[in-house]
Parts: sequence; C-alpha cells; structure tokens
Amino acid sequence: MVRHVILWKLKEELQGADKEAVKAGIKEGLEGLAGKIPGMVSVKVYTDALPSSSGADLMLDTAFESAEALKGYAVHPAHVAVADSRVRPYTQVRTCLDFNE
Repeated sequence: MVRHVILWKLKEELQGADKEAVKAGIKEGLEGLAGKIPGMVSVKVYTDALPSSSGADLMLDTAFESAEALKGYAVHPAHVAVADSRVRPYTQVRTCLDFNE
C-alpha cells in the first residue's frame, strides 16, 4: 500500500466565504475521484484545520495499491481535470509526502 499525502496553503487573497467555497470545491472534486482511478483504495480531504496551530489550509490523504497506481493517478484525465480546475488556481504552497505503508 502506498500513501499519498498533500498539504496545501491557499492563496492569501482568499478569505472568508470565498476561502470556504474553494476548500469545499477541492474536497468535492478530489473525493469525487473515488471509484474512478484504477488502484486508488481511499481518498479523503480534510478542510477543518485548526488555525492557531496549522501551517496548511487543507490536506489530501489517499491510498493506492502500488507505486504504479500512484503514477497512473498523477496523469489520469479525471485527476488532472480536478487539479487544473479546482486546486492549482487557488493554492500557493503544496507539500507532498508519498510513502509505503
């Protein structure tokens, strides 16, 4: 099993309701990939970071059957569409950790 965890910091200009809408859109888009990506075992997006102690606004936690499945996810058209429309336009910092579980 391979875990793929990403932390994002959203762009500073996103505030209040706009920020919450972007987080909801990212969550909906990425969690909507469940069952569509070969080898993806689970996907969860966490959006309720504690502002007093968190350096990120949201987190993606996914599990894949193998490193090859993770590579397939990276280029899968459904994932690329979500990343290009709901994630990349709104994020300023991305930190990733991939590891064998």
